[in-house]
Amino acid sequence: MSLPLPSSAEAFLAEPHVCTLTTLRPDGTPHVAPVRFTWDGATARVMTVGSRRKAGNLAAPGSRAAICQVVGPRWITLEGSATVSDDPRRLAEGIRRYAGRYGTPPPAPPGLVVIEIAVDRVMGLWR
Repeated sequence: MSLPLPSSAEAFLAEPHVCTLTTLRPDGTPHVAPVRFTWDGATARVMTVGSRRKAGNLAAPGSRAAICQVVGPRWITLEGSATVSDDPRRLAEGIRRYAGRYGTPPPAPPGLVVIEIAVDRVMGLWR
């Protein structure tokens, strides 16, 4: 299901910026990492390695994450439940979308996984 976002928000999300991904460590403290991501109107995707802290933080069922894109005074945050997958079809979809947004495929180290965030909350100032 797609979220009904204004066209100005969708246009901002289409800009190829580096963003931050926030997850929670097992002790409840925030972990913030710079990432590139893709957005399809319902799901934000981040390519990473399964052994990275951000992926490990999302191992528990019910995990949530937030992506935040900030450029000058404009910003948007996408929040939702998050999963980590090494399923070849989901990886291929993440790689395809990444290459479409950034013009090149993501790095392909061993252990590549895709973080998928089912976005259910959006906040921002993108005009």
